[in-house]
Amino acid sequence: MNHLVQRRILPWRTARRTFSSSHHHRTIHPLTSLPPRVSPSYNLRPTATLLSLNWPSPPRNILITKKKRTPGITASLIEYATHLSSTYPSINIILEPSSASELHADLPFPVYTWDEPPWNATPELLSEKTDLVCTLGGDGTILRASSLFSHAATVPPVLSFAMGTIGFLGEWKFNEYKRAFREVYMSGAGDAYANLSFPTPPALPTNTENASSDPLDTPLSYADIRGMSMGSNRTARILLRNRLKVGVFGPDGVRLNNSSSEGDTYALNEVIVHRGSSPHLKIIDVFVGGRFLTEAVADGMIISSPTGSTAYSLSSGGSIVHPLVSSLLLTPICPRSLSFRPLVLPAETPITLRLGEKNRGREVEVSIDGKRLSDGMGVGMEVRVLGEEVRSPTGEWRGGVPSIVRGVEGLEEREEDHWVGGLNALLKFNYPFGDQDGHR
Repeated sequence: MNHLVQRRILPWRTARRTFSSSHHHRTIHPLTSLPPRVSPSYNLRPTATLLSLNWPSPPRNILITKKKRTPGITASLIEYATHLSSTYPSINIILEPSSASELHADLPFPVYTWDEPPWNATPELLSEKTDLVCTLGGDGTILRASSLFSHAATVPPVLSFAMGTIGFLGEWKFNEYKRAFREVYMSGAGDAYANLSFPTPPALPTNTENASSDPLDTPLSYADIRGMSMGSNRTARILLRNRLKVGVFGPDGVRLNNSSSEGDTYALNEVIVHRGSSPHLKIIDVFVGGRFLTEAVADGMIISSPTGSTAYSLSSGGSIVHPLVSSLLLTPICPRSLSFRPLVLPAETPITLRLGEKNRGREVEVSIDGKRLSDGMGVGMEVRVLGEEVRSPTGEWRGGVPSIVRGVEGLEEREEDHWVGGLNALLKFNYPFGDQDGHR
């Protein structure tokens, strides 16, 4: 990468980053400079619905992604990253290559990024280096962040700020970012942080005019960490969103969607086989559990996860499925037969879509979470989909996309299903017609 600047980075223990405008801080570093990833554990809560987040040590490498071409969100990213760097001195900020190139000169500290990978691969070392993902944008930003780990078996926790059009997947408002990050950073601190020996970082010169009175802006010290332990009942809450394991194969059985060394591609939302620019209906053979189900004649087929049930599948007449229901959804797109209805299947049931010989147009297009494969799918090619396993044989939670759920301030111990509120407030579920104020 020609814009990476190789320099020795002083750790925060020996040199406090200041808000200097010198060129020394305005640098971009490769991911190889970062320490290894800190992987948290997820434990069952008493209600057995959401999981609790427990860090073995404080997270250090924070990936921030943003909605593109939105000046307001760009300014918010600068504000957010600056707060993290000044309040949590050991934290390293990772940005996408385009964001790093655009913003590194406006940030008073180094940032980290990667070389853009080929279309069918994920960024090298990103999954081995990222402790936490923060998204600023809408649902599309969360999907793009998830796609950065589409070949990784485990995804870091995702802290999402709803700054898009709908924000059905977003949990937090941006003006809550200080409390949100502090809650995540301290999650599990009751035991895990007690034996850490952080030296107190040197104090910054005080500017009385611009000094903040917000305690969440005060740089953390060892004493702060010991005094702010949240306790076992106040950990951040995790909604583990199941993904799809997707493989695209040629008639000869050769994998096409990515290199064989990386295996399946993981999708948070859906995989779509569709006619694209072709004017003809497509004929797709559908197999469920290895058995032939039907010959679909339609514009295409959607296989979605429960998270993706409120996306394209919903627009095509599919069911709405709660993200905690382990399942796969099979939904036709504009089928010729009116009796061809959507199906909800167990997540462990493999589904195969094969392009049949009867097609007038010889290819269909394949999209995985909105990312189209570079080549179309020809006759005899197959898309194989299976639900991701999110629990190991020994009972450990793994896989999926761990989404950090927003708690109600003062009521953190109470379970609240924000998915239900999202259906009402954002998707206008069963929204009546007419004037809602009672005036006719």
